[in-house]
Amino acid sequence: MTMSTAIATSLPVVAIVGRPNVGKSALFNRLVGARIALVEDQPGTTRDRLYGLVSWRKPFRLIDTGGLEPPDAGGYPALIRLQIEVAIAEATAILFVVDARDGITAADEEVADLLRRTSKPVILVANKADNPRRAQEAAQFWELGYGEPVPVSAHHDSGIADLLDRLAPLLPDAERAPASTALSIAIVGRPNVGKSALLNAILGEERVIVSDVPGTTRDAVDTSLSFSGRDLVLIDTAGIRRRGAIVPGVEQHSVLRARAAVERADVALLVMDAREMLTAQDLHIIEIIEQAGAGFVIVVNKIDLLERQGPWRRELTRLVRQRVRFAPWAPVQFVSALQREGLDSLLRTAVAVGDRRKTRISTGALNALIRRAIAQHPPPTVRGRRLNVLYVTQAERQPPTFVFFVNDEELVHFAYRRYLENVLREQIDLEGTPVRLIFRGRSATA
Repeated sequence: MTMSTAIATSLPVVAIVGRPNVGKSALFNRLVGARIALVEDQPGTTRDRLYGLVSWRKPFRLIDTGGLEPPDAGGYPALIRLQIEVAIAEATAILFVVDARDGITAADEEVADLLRRTSKPVILVANKADNPRRAQEAAQFWELGYGEPVPVSAHHDSGIADLLDRLAPLLPDAERAPASTALSIAIVGRPNVGKSALLNAILGEERVIVSDVPGTTRDAVDTSLSFSGRDLVLIDTAGIRRRGAIVPGVEQHSVLRARAAVERADVALLVMDAREMLTAQDLHIIEIIEQAGAGFVIVVNKIDLLERQGPWRRELTRLVRQRVRFAPWAPVQFVSALQREGLDSLLRTAVAVGDRRKTRISTGALNALIRRAIAQHPPPTVRGRRLNVLYVTQAERQPPTFVFFVNDEELVHFAYRRYLENVLREQIDLEGTPVRLIFRGRSATA
């Protein structure tokens, strides 16, 4: 499996570092110009490294990190600390963010000590300096040993230009990256089915935090890589829970972000636990994927926990197909994120699905295909009238969308619509991609 995470590394990298709840994510969003990171008045909202692109005199990649906590704190803080250390190692320059309202805290001093171990240039950013008095009081942060602090208010967009002017000379020149043609792949599923573990297994590094506690991932995290000569972007998402089980606040935002990730993805990998198979919540997620029009692969994870005897793949596939009768066109892949098994086949399938989603058939070939299908199986009569297909054209790709101009769209029976879709799928290789069929009557075409 030939993969590389070297894409876009020609751009310099800037890491945002600081203790919890000093406004790192708000600053990240302000610099990137979009609400990519979750912002909540609650420590610990950001856990994984988030990446964004910024251009100010020269382009660079920006990394948002979780809040740094004492090294002896177990659980998430220790995992977050590892993520921060990786971000610092990757960075060209570092924005050390403190809270102008709180003054210097012991946690700020600990961050300062950590940053002294690196030779990277550090800019001290006093955030939440939202009035002249707080901007003046930011001078107290000189004591941390990183020079004159830059007072800013990410929330009010104050001091941001001064910060970027201070940062630009520290960054090497880099050519602007061309518009991305990478295939975007969202990793989705219920909480705790191994989505982040799967991403880490594909990348071969601890790119996102992995824990056996449901809900560890809160943001949709983008990671670029190359696979067999193809540029990909993998999007790790928060687990999508049942509507009634969603807690307001950060978790609700996370679920909405996961839905948005599916909507911007070319392909969605629905990860399920091999021991539980498809649940009602999995079927709900499939509905979200179909509505978004993304390509679709069912990923059966944790096969290392199964007793794999006899034709177990065939049997598991049969069980999946029984539950997903409405999407028999979705390929099924078996993986073990823990043992890094089946990853090559999974990525090849995802790339193939992404390519099929861009399928376009000429109007002449499409009409000839539909005419043959109607001749072999004419539409049924409805109240003494029969559907007459006048003309067919492909209106869009991604997903393939076909418009049928007919005498009366009310004569299109559900079963016949499914028949026409099946004909298209059989004659055109559309495995893994949804298909849109739109019927317009004469009145709609006038």
